[in-house]
Amino acid sequence: MLRERLEQVEQRIQRAAHRAGRARSGITLIAVTKKFSPEVIREAYSLGLRIFGENYVQEFETKAPAVADLTGAEFHLIGHLQSNKTTPAAQLFRVIETLDSAKLAQRLQQTGKKLEVMIEVKLSPEQAKAGAAPEDLPALIPAIRGCTNLTLTGLMTMPPWSDDPEATRPYFRKLAALGHQHGLPNLSMGMSHDLEAAIEEGATHIRVGTALFGPRPKA
Repeated sequence: MLRERLEQVEQRIQRAAHRAGRARSGITLIAVTKKFSPEVIREAYSLGLRIFGENYVQEFETKAPAVADLTGAEFHLIGHLQSNKTTPAAQLFRVIETLDSAKLAQRLQQTGKKLEVMIEVKLSPEQAKAGAAPEDLPALIPAIRGCTNLTLTGLMTMPPWSDDPEATRPYFRKLAALGHQHGLPNLSMGMSHDLEAAIEEGATHIRVGTALFGPRPKA
């Protein structure tokens, strides 16, 4: 079942890349495994997936030992990072996609771990959404670049949920414009339902869970 779903997702990525005149190699598929067991990660790895996204530091802490032997597997934190979780996050993840303040950058810097980071940008008025405001980027970017252990590579965003993928397109377009403006080439945006729109607007990283693994376990 996972093999079939992966093939379907791959076809969607390739079609969207072709429409946008982009190379498939410029798009990274992040398999979102939050709430799924280490066995699911291992199965995905066996099918060639290498980059996995987790939302919660504590949850992945319990799973990490069971997948520590997967050579070349890379884990990204794609959920909000709390300041009191920076030390374990730096040990568990190679990429933190949800950096949104200079304070968090300093805390990650102090862990002494070399990390790739992206800035989460809040483009939605929803109160529940985390992220830095676009107008904060001119001050935040140099603050992060001043942290010698952090390599800033791009921006990520979480648009408001909508069943209509076209409703999220303007948010993707806005993030792409901000990335271009600030010289940050990587754009992490788009999920199972709207990955095509994200790719057409320039996504370099798409975060796909449901389309690969089905509905998340309730527990």
